[in-house]
Amino acid sequence: ERPHTCATCGKGFAQAANLRQHLRVHTGERPYTCPACPKAFKNSSSLRRHRHTHTGERPHTCATCGKGFAQAANLRQHLRVHTGERPYTCGACGKSFTHSSNLHLH
Repeated sequence: ERPHTCATCGKGFAQAANLRQHLRVHTGERPYTCPACPKAFKNSSSLRRHRHTHTGERPHTCATCGKGFAQAANLRQHLRVHTGERPYTCGACGKSFTHSSNLHLH
């Protein structure tokens, strides 16, 4: 059940806090400011992820080769180097790619 509904777009949310966070999509509010640079974010998790750019911290490590990444998404993308996974396929010619950006460039 999603009783909390956005008056602007109609999207529903199970919790009021999630609706409040969603409203920032429409208002552009960015209340979470980085103390090290002028960037601001809509949610605290985005700020936390961004702060790795200043600290150099790379908490997500590849178990195969030891390479470290600031973001888990970058590690997941890197793992395709080892697995050979190519999840992005061109509908016209069938060629597949490890990154969506390469498919778009193709």
